[in-house]
Amino acid sequence: MAKLYIVPTPIGNLEDITLRAIRVLEEVDFILAEDTRTSSVLLKHLNIEKPLRSHHKFNEHATVRAVAEAIEAGRNVALISDAGTPGISDPGFLLVRTCVEEGIEVETLPGATACIPALVQSGFPCDRFCFEGFLPQKKGRMKRLMELAEESRTIVFYESPFRVVKCLEQLAEVFGAERRVAVSRELTKKFEQTVRGTLAEVIAHFKSQQPKGEFVIVLAGKGLKNRAVEAEEEQIEDYE
Repeated sequence: MAKLYIVPTPIGNLEDITLRAIRVLEEVDFILAEDTRTSSVLLKHLNIEKPLRSHHKFNEHATVRAVAEAIEAGRNVALISDAGTPGISDPGFLLVRTCVEEGIEVETLPGATACIPALVQSGFPCDRFCFEGFLPQKKGRMKRLMELAEESRTIVFYESPFRVVKCLEQLAEVFGAERRVAVSRELTKKFEQTVRGTLAEVIAHFKSQQPKGEFVIVLAGKGLKNRAVEAEEEQIEDYE
């Protein structure tokens, strides 16, 4: 029976593609891509020749039904995004929901994502965390930040280089300039960098050096020291 495959793709370093992902992309009947031009580069690198169809946030409402019908007709389909795992701050949710509602099997492969490497190397507790992805650009942005003011878990945001300084300034306004933060950019690429410090210190850094690349902001939760101690105690109890 045909199915929909959700296939993560590298967020930068092409060596991060998995052997299973390559096999699935080689075997499916066609591939849905967020940007066919970007995906063509990856497929060429992998020596995979498959029909590509565009599937992005501007057309997904109109295409999900046709894709579901193709799978029901016996065609295996893979969904990929420009980088990382489809559905995580990328198109994919609507298609997955449609397939689930229609009784179509969905198989999601594990693979690259920017969230987890940035979280783990932040140095903040990562046994529990809150993933926010991209904040609303305008309406509801500050309201959402205010709702997170009492969050004790580590919080992860995605941001573009054009808005990262403004975002950090807004975080300082809501959470306080002394709140600890780790900002990673260009993960897995040649110029990968993580800047750690208080919000005030990291803001100063990126005001003096033009932000470039895609950013992951990892913000310490409220009461970081207490949360870190609790996490350490839990690990000791598990070991014992």
